[in-house]
Amino acid sequence: MIMSYTVKSYSALVEMEGFSEALIKNHFTLYQGYVTNTNKVVDILAQMLQDGKTGTPEYAELKRRFGWEFNGMRLHEYYFENLGGKAGLSRDGKLMKQMHADFVSYENWEKDFKATGTMRGIGWVVLYEDTTNGKLFNVWVNEHDVSHLAGCNPILIMDVFEHAYMIDYGLKRVDYIEAFFRNINWAATESRLT
Repeated sequence: MIMSYTVKSYSALVEMEGFSEALIKNHFTLYQGYVTNTNKVVDILAQMLQDGKTGTPEYAELKRRFGWEFNGMRLHEYYFENLGGKAGLSRDGKLMKQMHADFVSYENWEKDFKATGTMRGIGWVVLYEDTTNGKLFNVWVNEHDVSHLAGCNPILIMDVFEHAYMIDYGLKRVDYIEAFFRNINWAATESRLT
């Protein structure tokens, strides 16, 4: 094995308000699958490279698949890491100041983030920071491996695939989003700003 990613533990989230133990544990299992598959794809690609099979359709498809598995792993890590918080966003912090600069107010930012999360479809909502000028954008990411803003830093991640909420909320995604907001770890989120 050339490189190995390991499953991180987010067991502290099991007691999180608004998320049942069954929902969280199912979500952890899905995340573990992304870590496992990322490692498998890395290993197979390394072996194919060593064996001189880089010109094959199988190699090309695995190269394409890598983004799906890797981003599935990494987005879940960001998602779990920005959950479990009890404190609100610091009114005097860098993130709040940037939200005011780009959205006029925190309330406008939150309204836009939530509206993005309630759009039809499956995917992710990502608060990105453009690393060239610090501007913040709320972005819909449809699939793990598409729609990411090049050169931007993910600040806050919300999973809006059905597995993130249906066990507890059924089709009531808005209720899930409210539970998500009650559990944002703003310290972890703000630490991602460059």
